[in-house]
Amino acid sequence: MRHLASDRRAGLALLALTAAFGFLAIDYVFQPSEALRHVLNVAVYNNLMIAAGLVCVARGVLRTRERVAWILVGAAVLAWGIGDTVWTFTVSNEANPPFPSYADIGFLSVYPPAYVAIVLMLRARVPRLHRSLWLDGVIGGLAVAAVGTAVVFQAVLRMTGGSSAAVATNLAYPLADLTLIALVVWALGVVGWRPGRAWGLIAAGLLVFSISDCLYLYETAVGSYVYGSPTDLGWVAGGLLLAWAAWQPRAETTDVIVEGRWLLVAPVTSGLLALGVLVYDHGRPVNMLALALAAGTIVAVIARMAMTFAENMQMVASFRAEARTDALTGLANRRKLLDDLGRVIADDAGPVCFAVFDLNGFKQYNDSYGHLAGDALLTRLGKNLARYIGRRGTAYRLGGDEFCLLWYGEAGHDVVVEGASASLGEHGDGFMISSAYGSVLLPTEAATAMEALRLADQRMYTQKHGRGVTPGEQSTGVLLTALAERDPGLSDHVNGVAELAEALAERLGLSRGEVLRTRLAASLHDVGKMAIPDEILDKPGPLTEDEWKFVRRHTLVGERILLAAPALSHVAGIVRSSHERFDGGGYPDGLAGEAIPLAARVVLLCDAFDAMTSGRAYSSRLTESQAVEELRREAGRQFDPEVVQAFLELLAERSEEPVHVAVA
Repeated sequence: MRHLASDRRAGLALLALTAAFGFLAIDYVFQPSEALRHVLNVAVYNNLMIAAGLVCVARGVLRTRERVAWILVGAAVLAWGIGDTVWTFTVSNEANPPFPSYADIGFLSVYPPAYVAIVLMLRARVPRLHRSLWLDGVIGGLAVAAVGTAVVFQAVLRMTGGSSAAVATNLAYPLADLTLIALVVWALGVVGWRPGRAWGLIAAGLLVFSISDCLYLYETAVGSYVYGSPTDLGWVAGGLLLAWAAWQPRAETTDVIVEGRWLLVAPVTSGLLALGVLVYDHGRPVNMLALALAAGTIVAVIARMAMTFAENMQMVASFRAEARTDALTGLANRRKLLDDLGRVIADDAGPVCFAVFDLNGFKQYNDSYGHLAGDALLTRLGKNLARYIGRRGTAYRLGGDEFCLLWYGEAGHDVVVEGASASLGEHGDGFMISSAYGSVLLPTEAATAMEALRLADQRMYTQKHGRGVTPGEQSTGVLLTALAERDPGLSDHVNGVAELAEALAERLGLSRGEVLRTRLAASLHDVGKMAIPDEILDKPGPLTEDEWKFVRRHTLVGERILLAAPALSHVAGIVRSSHERFDGGGYPDGLAGEAIPLAARVVLLCDAFDAMTSGRAYSSRLTESQAVEELRREAGRQFDPEVVQAFLELLAERSEEPVHVAVA
């Protein structure tokens, strides 16, 4: 309500000031009566300017937004009104008016607060200044200053004489006015030459004021100025426009963007103005300041053109990269693949492996867990594929659940493709993702990109429909499902151990095939516990010696189960040795040191860490730091010290607070 009341009072005051200005304008333009003009000059002219300044100050006092800026604008308008009042009632009545006088203090005091106010308002309106728009403003300001200096400053400079103070004051006015005009033009350039109503009135007010002052200086210098002419209206009109601007609704801050032909209008127009000054100098020489400003404008225009070219090239490069990148996974897309295939075939640089992969089980996963989860899975698998390929090739996503690769290595293409297929696999409770693939050697097996795609697709679909789910995948799925039904807690445990084991095996530098073998063994290392009775498996207290015999048999039972499935027999030995101790005190064979398969040593450590930090029926849960201390204590006894060291380094990388990794 207070704002509405103040807005209403400000509106009435502005209407009254506008009406008074109308009477003043009629008198100055039509000059009906000398007596009326004298009354208006004494009673209206100066008071109108002072009132406009007070309206601007009131805006700053009554509103918090841009408060300082509007108080400074009001101070600038008041300074001019006070200076003109001093001139009217003191200086103008003397027979030989002094120059400079006290009135000039008021007149020259207009400019500093006006300059600061422009910058403050600009920062409030456009919090982020674009380099191109900033440079456009500089170009416009330089061009206007060059033209004004060549015309107004030249005339004032020719007529300047007298004392040092008089010369300095005479030169200060055109320089201050031209600086103000240049600042306004710069501000208009920064806001993209679309100032809006409030900024439009501000710019108009300052431009009218300063142009009127320049016109007065020019007319005075050439002897054509007439007191009481329309030239005198410009100062008051500028102050009134600023008063109206003060009470306009403030637009929200915006990120200014100039596009299309408007990008060239400002620099081209400014460049032509500067060029005009330079050409004019050949016929009628102008002062060095005008020439310097014109030359600076041309240099700035050249810089602007270079910036525009660089921005356009950057934009083209960005669009080209986006057009060749899959938005979901960040991998290269089908367009980039076709370009690369064409280049590989045309270069004929030797055997390059091209392979296409199609995910098995993705539709069921997507239907079960939703599209967001499906997108997340595709993103993870895409990163896995890119990480596996590294710098020896390029990974692509063709769309949907299809991926592909180009591998530039000289040999081992079959192994590479199988490893890439394994990297596109993931399994968990109730799902298993794998991939079918087809590969082509380029350029020997295909002469065109489309032929390579067709042949790889054909081989991939032959494999996909010919094999269905592999026996290993099928057997693993059955065993994990049975384990989950037997004991859901064990299911969660083996999934955790499998993830840790895979990461640790990679940390130890194992080949991709060994990493996958270690993960599979970790997933199945507890499968033999299905033979342990529930009363032993879930017993809260210590086990008896007979009960421990049941427990120690589970690795042998697990080995027999896995040997019964030929597709899983390659991990049976790892499962058998997954509870052997590094010092030889483990079971079932009492192996020690490097006689224990490295994958089994990895599984043992990951199994123990997950058990300690997850909690079991027969033991309390430890914190991660407590579990780390236990691993350090048992390094060289239960666990391989090198495996412990690598595991602690892995934990340190994953932890926000680095873990001390040294092992005694």
